[in-house]
Amino acid sequence: MENSERLLPPCRRRTQVRASGIHGKGVYAARPIREGERVLEYKGEIITWRTALKRHPHDPGQPNHTFFFHMDDGHVIDATHSSAPAKWINHSCEPNLEARQDGCRVFLEALRNIEPGEELSYDYRLMIEGRKTEKVKKEHACRCGSPRCRGTMLDIKKR
Repeated sequence: MENSERLLPPCRRRTQVRASGIHGKGVYAARPIREGERVLEYKGEIITWRTALKRHPHDPGQPNHTFFFHMDDGHVIDATHSSAPAKWINHSCEPNLEARQDGCRVFLEALRNIEPGEELSYDYRLMIEGRKTEKVKKEHACRCGSPRCRGTMLDIKKR
C-alpha cells in the first residue's frame, strides 16, 4: 500500500437501501446525520405533468405507486429509471427529512438529528385531482405507524 492511500479517510456512505418496515424498500442512515444536513438529492428525468400522466401508472398492479416528485413550477421528477437511492425513501406523517427545492433540483434535508440504523422518511403530501373521498384516501393509505398518522399520504388540509 502506498503512503498516499493510508492518508485517505475511509469512504463512509451516509445511507443504505434495504427492506423497509414501512413499505417495500427503504433508505436508512448508515452514520449519524445532523439536523439541517442535506442527505440526498431526488434525481430523475424532469418532465411535464402531461408526460407524467401519459406514463402513469408505472405498474398497473400498483396504480397509486410512482416515483414522481411534483416540483413547484408544475414539472415532475420521474425517478423510475434513476439509480439514486432517494426514490426509495418512504412516507411518514412524522418525518425526519424535508424536501426542499433549489432551482430545478430537490434535496432531502434532515429535520432533526438522525441516528445510524434509523429509516429516513419525508411527508409525501401527495396532490391529486378531484375530491379526496374516503375511498381515495384508502387507496393512498399511510403505513408509517406514527402516533400522529393521518391515515393517508395525501395532502389533507386541516380544518
